[in-house]
Amino acid sequence: MKKLLVTGASGFLGWNLCEVARSNWEVYGTYLHKPFQMSGVKSIQLDLTNQADLRRVFQEVQPAGVVHLGALSKPNDCQNQPELSYTINVVASREIAGLCADREIPCAFTSTDLVFDGLNAPYRETDPVSPVNLYGEQKVKAEEEMLARYPQTAVCRMPLMFGVAETAPSFLQPFVKMLRDRQELKLFVDEFRTPVGAKTAARGLLLALEKAQGRLHLGGRERISRYEFGQRMVEVLALPREGLQACRQADVQMAAPRPPDVSLDSSRAFTLGYAPPSVREELEQLRGQV
Repeated sequence: MKKLLVTGASGFLGWNLCEVARSNWEVYGTYLHKPFQMSGVKSIQLDLTNQADLRRVFQEVQPAGVVHLGALSKPNDCQNQPELSYTINVVASREIAGLCADREIPCAFTSTDLVFDGLNAPYRETDPVSPVNLYGEQKVKAEEEMLARYPQTAVCRMPLMFGVAETAPSFLQPFVKMLRDRQELKLFVDEFRTPVGAKTAARGLLLALEKAQGRLHLGGRERISRYEFGQRMVEVLALPREGLQACRQADVQMAAPRPPDVSLDSSRAFTLGYAPPSVREELEQLRGQV
């Protein structure tokens, strides 16, 4: 089988991507602090900020394709650690694009719906970017520099994702725990996304690696608020509903500003064969796992 190099493989999306990819690829997954084990996946410790180590891993693995997921991806962390996050999110991404260009191998990169300001949704790939926080700004810069270095890169803008991974939880697990513990869970009624399950996102990334170049949106089919997601979560997973409370973005103080509506128009990906189920169907597949 061909070799696939996955950066950030111990993260939530990375773990799911490795699980999906290992049936068709010989997968090599990198991690920084969290070692992981998965049948059919070879794990490699790698600091993405160390360019010499990055080049060494490419030389040793000789990948036929790369999916670059490694990032400092929490907006509040990026806002509070601007230099470190820039080195990881931009500099390392540019270097990876160059290494893929040198070898002329396919590369898929995960960007974010947070490259938009949330005022003109739903967003297409050709819409102008206007991030409202540092994480979004860094992803815009990474997109630009990767495509300048290697135009064949598939730059995949990812939506809100949920699901299960042995190495890291999504936002779903703490939500479920809070409701089961009869705690109050406040979710925004004025923040809208197009969420997908992690396995769906992983399949979309592998499709993009094979079929796409340039920017591609991998959102779900439904535009829903955080609170509406919570309502479906309660219904499908049979959770206590009394703790679920509606709130607004202005009610919560956060280090990083958040856009109100970054729903993605993913029509282009749909034409390539990307087929996300409904949020309800995704949640039904997780029943008994969370």
